[in-house]
Amino acid sequence: MQADGQARMAVDTGVAGERDADLSTLNTFGLRARAARLLRLRSAEALAAALATAPQQGPRLVLGGGSNLVLTGDFPGTVLKVEIGGRRLLRAEPTAWIVEAGAGENWHDFVRWTLAQGWPGLENLSLIPGTVGAAPIQNIGAYGLELAERFDSLDAVDLDSGAVRSFGLADCDFGYRDSVFKRSPGRWLITAVRFRLPRPWQPVTRYADVARELEARGIEAPSALDISDAVIAIRRRKLPDPAEIGNAGSFFKNPVVEAAACARLLAAHPALPHYPQPDGREKLAAGWLIEQAGWKGRDLGPVGCYEHQALVLVNRGGATGADVQRIAAAIVAEVEARFGVRLEPEPVFV
Repeated sequence: MQADGQARMAVDTGVAGERDADLSTLNTFGLRARAARLLRLRSAEALAAALATAPQQGPRLVLGGGSNLVLTGDFPGTVLKVEIGGRRLLRAEPTAWIVEAGAGENWHDFVRWTLAQGWPGLENLSLIPGTVGAAPIQNIGAYGLELAERFDSLDAVDLDSGAVRSFGLADCDFGYRDSVFKRSPGRWLITAVRFRLPRPWQPVTRYADVARELEARGIEAPSALDISDAVIAIRRRKLPDPAEIGNAGSFFKNPVVEAAACARLLAAHPALPHYPQPDGREKLAAGWLIEQAGWKGRDLGPVGCYEHQALVLVNRGGATGADVQRIAAAIVAEVEARFGVRLEPEPVFV
């Protein structure tokens, strides 16, 4: 790849493309990396054209907002940057509003738009970075709600065959920060997602931070917008803005352990936050484990553990993917040595 900047390439199908493309501004961690080829896809038709003209061999990377991504080096293949827009109400059913958005829509903007239209249900997921199309891949969740609980269906293109397929809830095989798409990286490109927003709406305020924020605001019967505003305030206090300091949001999953293992940990660490799961296991607070291991606010080279939220790793300036891998491995090792619990990263390493 050429090191002297981007060389534009004309694609006769109308697909916007670049060679030797700088990816540092296309990932929220701000990691230095380049791609051999970058195609910006603003419609499903552009995707079809791109598949017809892109090299059939070599790796592909589907890129949305770049908020759940750790680039460990230059990418030697084709990056497909999803910028498909559009949002609409498909239909109003007696028990739900069915709302659709293009995969390239900004997630938070879409959430606030649904609230402005009077279609609540996604408010607990406010201010999560990224795009609509990336949300099902990770089965994003926060403050007492997971995307799977509001999911209806989606459309995706099989990049191996070019075939278009619709996925229902069962087809996606959602798990905790997991889906069939995450387990098949590079195969599926999501073009549109549909959400089932419940009627009548019921507030989800069981998460302690949300309940405390609403209480502090003197709100006893919150609207969906009240909950969204509360979540936004909480996230802004705890999490750094990627526009100001590079990060990929919560870096580690909250580990889920057997009830007996949780009981043993509580005997030694009574203050350990834990949350019962439907299957009888217990979810532990990864941030608490990391903080107790002494990592909160601590740096290793140009990457640090954020001083206000131990779950977040931040780019102090000039970091590479290798720097992120180094501190992540150190944190995992120390938490496991102290608590016998192995943490797993949330972001995808490429």
